[in-house]
Amino acid sequence: MKPKKNPNAEIGRNSSLYFMIGLTSVLFMTWQSFEVKFYEEESKVSEVVQVTDELKEDVPITEMIRTAPPPPPPSAPDVIEIVEDVDDVEETVIESTESSQETFIEDAVVSIEDVNVAEVEEDVVVPFAVIEYVPVFPGCEDLQTQAERKECFNEKVQEHIKKNFKYPASALEMGITGRVYLQFVIDSKGHVSNIQKRGPDKLLEKEAVRIIASLPKVKPGEQRGKPVSVKYSIPINFVMANN
Repeated sequence: MKPKKNPNAEIGRNSSLYFMIGLTSVLFMTWQSFEVKFYEEESKVSEVVQVTDELKEDVPITEMIRTAPPPPPPSAPDVIEIVEDVDDVEETVIESTESSQETFIEDAVVSIEDVNVAEVEEDVVVPFAVIEYVPVFPGCEDLQTQAERKECFNEKVQEHIKKNFKYPASALEMGITGRVYLQFVIDSKGHVSNIQKRGPDKLLEKEAVRIIASLPKVKPGEQRGKPVSVKYSIPINFVMANN
C-alpha cells in the first residue's frame, strides 16, 4: 500500500512566488547600494570644489631672504711628523741647602743646666678686706687671729695720724676745711707706696700724703703663703677747732 502525499506539502507548488520575492529583494538591495555610493561621491566632490574656491584668494607675495651659506669646515691638518730626540738632555740636580731634621735636632740639644730660667714675680695687689693674712703693724705681733690683727692695724693707723697731724698754717688762715680720701699700697716688702689722694684743696692733700708716707715699715700681708701687696683706704678729716 503506497503512502498518500499531503497536497499542502508539495514543494514546487509556490516556487515561482518565492523566486519573485527573492529577486525583488535582491534588486532593491542593489539599488540601495548604488544610491548610497553615488551620494558619498557627490558629497566628496562638493567638498573638493569648496576647497578649490578658497584657494583662489590672493596670496601676498613674500620676498625670500637668502642667507649666506655656512663656512666650509676647517681642512684636516697635515700629517704631523714626530721627530725623535737625538741629543740627551742633561738634568740639573739642585741640592738642598737645608740641614736635615736629625742634624737640626742634634745641634739644638742643649743641656738644662745651660738654660737660665728667670722667675717673674707677679705684682698682685689684694684689698685689705679680703687678704688672707693681713699686714702686721708694729705692736700687733702677739695677736693670734686675723680679725684681731685687722682691728689692731686700723687702730695703729689712726693713732699714727693723730700723732703726726699738723693743720697747714696757710689752710688755717684761709679757713680751708674738708675731708681728704687716701688710698695707698703696702707692698710685698712692707713699705708704703702708690699713695693716691682726693680732697678739697692741695694744701690739705699735701699734708695727708705726708702723714701716710711717714707710716713705719710693717710685716707684709700674705696670700697663699707668699707675701703680696695690700691696698688700704682711709679718710683724714680736716676740721677747725672752735675757740
